[in-house]
Amino acid sequence: MTVEKELAREAAVAVADPAVARPQPLLSIRDLHVWFELRRFGFGLAGHVRAVDGVSFDLARGEAIAVVGESGCGKSSLMKTILGLHRPHSGEVVFDGKVINDLGRREMQWYRAQVGYVQQDPYGALAPFMPIERILEEPLIINGVTSHTERIRRIHRALEEVKLHPVDEFLPKFPHMLSGGQQQRVVIARAMILEPKLLVADEPVSMLDASVRVEILKLLRGLQESHNLAVIYITHDLSTVRYFSERIFVMYAGRVIEKASVANLLHNASHPYTHALLAATSDPDGRNALELKDLPPGEPPSLVKPPPGCRFHPRCPRVIAGLCDVKAPPDFEPEPGHLAACWLYE
Repeated sequence: MTVEKELAREAAVAVADPAVARPQPLLSIRDLHVWFELRRFGFGLAGHVRAVDGVSFDLARGEAIAVVGESGCGKSSLMKTILGLHRPHSGEVVFDGKVINDLGRREMQWYRAQVGYVQQDPYGALAPFMPIERILEEPLIINGVTSHTERIRRIHRALEEVKLHPVDEFLPKFPHMLSGGQQQRVVIARAMILEPKLLVADEPVSMLDASVRVEILKLLRGLQESHNLAVIYITHDLSTVRYFSERIFVMYAGRVIEKASVANLLHNASHPYTHALLAATSDPDGRNALELKDLPPGEPPSLVKPPPGCRFHPRCPRVIAGLCDVKAPPDFEPEPGHLAACWLYE
């Protein structure tokens, strides 16, 4: 049974019998705000950059979600906050029942062992002076795996899982001796070597040739299923999410403006911004090109002084004057399980 079907079954059971509680999510984001101070000439506070401004969602164990949006929408700031690299201005990140906002050094080391990270640029993510064996051994040493035999066993298993064969030929090689696809497989092996519960993949195929992108996505999907791994897939490319995710969250100007299952959003998008993203993508559905041929004119708003109301309204072709430019829309539900922050569905 797929994760999507399992979530639907659990929701149906909960509705039929409210006494039956759903399992605790692995990750909960609760009204998260990530703001960065903006200082005038390095001294006086001139305001805040509101990179993430009120994001909430739950991620189940074994579920894969995609967070999509154009550059500057806040998806990378959201990802780095989940990884513990940024501290929230307000709100909470809850992992496995524990709030991680203010973890100490030892607890943060425990948390980061539970969360794997696949970087966008594999060559930049790998130390050029280390052979592959040392690159994969380092996180094991840091996290207290003292047995050399056990470390070698885990390294061999990780390389076999990412299909780098024969393993012994790759161990002494340096990153520059590998192709881009092979480098990304090493990055994935390093992310998986501590057997995490959550994997955060930041544009994992954007630096790769088109011929290997689907292979890497299918590899990640296979790891997700075999390890019951929760995955957050960060991307700007809607054409790749169908290979990998159960749900899509669309971000714009620091907020999530639409949430839906992959099939529902790709074929029945609700928010005008999502329509524009689909129209600007060569895949997945050519019918979307008949609705909006390009992204609306203009630029994403300043996150220092975001516009009032809906943040997309200065570019929206369906703006409702006196409403969209005055009051921020809540999440409406155009259809069951499909949420859109847009006044068109009031």
